[in-house]
Amino acid sequence: MATDAAATTKFQNHADFRPDFHPEKISSTTSFDGLHFWQYMISGSIAGLVEHMAMFPVDTVKTHMQAIGSCPIKSVSVTHVLNSLLKSEGPAALYRGVAAMALGAGPAHAVHFSFYEVCKKHLSRDNPNSSIAHAVSGVCATIASDAVFTPMDMVKQRLQLGSDSVYKGVWDCVKRVGREEGFGAFYASYRTTVLMNAPFTAVYFTIYEAAKKGLMEISPDSVNDERWVVHATAGAAAGALAAAVTTPLDVVKTQLQCQGVCGCDRFKSGSIGDVIKAIVQKDGYRGLMRGWIPRMLFHSPAAAISWSTYEASKSFFQKLNSDSNSDNVT
Repeated sequence: MATDAAATTKFQNHADFRPDFHPEKISSTTSFDGLHFWQYMISGSIAGLVEHMAMFPVDTVKTHMQAIGSCPIKSVSVTHVLNSLLKSEGPAALYRGVAAMALGAGPAHAVHFSFYEVCKKHLSRDNPNSSIAHAVSGVCATIASDAVFTPMDMVKQRLQLGSDSVYKGVWDCVKRVGREEGFGAFYASYRTTVLMNAPFTAVYFTIYEAAKKGLMEISPDSVNDERWVVHATAGAAAGALAAAVTTPLDVVKTQLQCQGVCGCDRFKSGSIGDVIKAIVQKDGYRGLMRGWIPRMLFHSPAAAISWSTYEASKSFFQKLNSDSNSDNVT
């Protein structure tokens, strides 16, 4: 008994002995990988800014293609739009509207990744590899982040159109749209955006998690050294496949946004079914897959950049938290 008492006293004096330690208190502020909610937000914000800055010229070309070439069956090519922009206004034309993107992408991606991590944590508690949990978490994240990004995305696209635009800059556009069109103009495309991005994100996150798991199983011994490669590869595959699968919805979205412009048909209703019927009657079923190649070429590198940056930021915070905990123990 004396020996037991001495051992207990010695254990209580040890720095690791914490009789008031409650694991459930930690789970409310940190996740299974040891990060706080605000750390997810910062990591997501950095990932969003890096992704959109790197891909912004491609996004500008895509915006011009959708605005100019979405109406006729023979759409304008990437090289045609790129050459036209460079000849008329120079390389700077590819970055017009980048300030609006930065103002929207940072907060939106902070919301997107943090919501995804929190939802995934609660929905996949019993099964970390649940595809349904990953898909539902992605949809919830998209609905929340689109509410943040849609207003600045509208401003960005108006500024991207360049010489035909009458806006002097981001704030001029915001003020004039608010004054002339009302607050609702900032969210005019929100429902369409959600209907487009929700299935995209559901497919995207499901493929990403499955691809990441598969890649890590292929090389479990070297996964720590190749972690950024795993996330970049999984992200690229997820972005490309999700983009291809959801291209028909993207075509519907483009037709709805461009109806009545440059000769496009105007639809009697905003029903997705009616638009699909009109596209099939005009272009056949292949019309629903128009633009799938540039769409894949955009989303694949964008996803790789976003996920590798996000995971690198998370690793930084994990190391920071680990070092902080070590200092507290000593």
